[in-house]
Amino acid sequence: MNPDPLSGLDRLPASFTYRNARRGGLSDRRLRRLVEEGVLRRLGRGVYRRAGAPPAEEDLVEVARRAPGGTLCLVTALARHGLTDRIPDRIDVALPRYRRPPRVEAPVRWHRFDAATYALGREEITVDDGARIGLYSPERCIVDAFRLRHREGEDLAVEALRAWLRRPGAVPSALLALAGSFPRAEPALREALRILL
Repeated sequence: MNPDPLSGLDRLPASFTYRNARRGGLSDRRLRRLVEEGVLRRLGRGVYRRAGAPPAEEDLVEVARRAPGGTLCLVTALARHGLTDRIPDRIDVALPRYRRPPRVEAPVRWHRFDAATYALGREEITVDDGARIGLYSPERCIVDAFRLRHREGEDLAVEALRAWLRRPGAVPSALLALAGSFPRAEPALREALRILL
């Protein structure tokens, strides 16, 4: 008697890793068969998703599953917060410096941030059933844009700051307080605020 090929699948979320599948009772053979039959789709290396699951940003799902604790940053995060008109061609994802970026098929630009300040301004968002990824707050994104303006361009930092200042409830003193933890960003941010305010 052949076991039900879907057994074990009902215990898994809409997207999951190979390791989750094995722990959930799916053998390699069953996993391959479910992909061949179109019940599952392979999103990337070792990441699967049910074919009938509600729509999701599949690249973000892959990143969330392959890099737990990763955080959307820089242009990607600024765009999500509506602070830049740029459309990122890659997903900017930060990891603490001690973590090696995983191999993914999604178009990702990895960034390594200091572990001491990594959690500052970090929130989490849900990208799929059971899959979460970090997202830096608008203030942290602006600080990072100023801190990394030599790589990202000063125009990105100023554009984001200008858009943020137009928002109701924007508190420049809170932005400067956060910037105090990033000595390379604070002087340039303070000068930009002086000019724009």
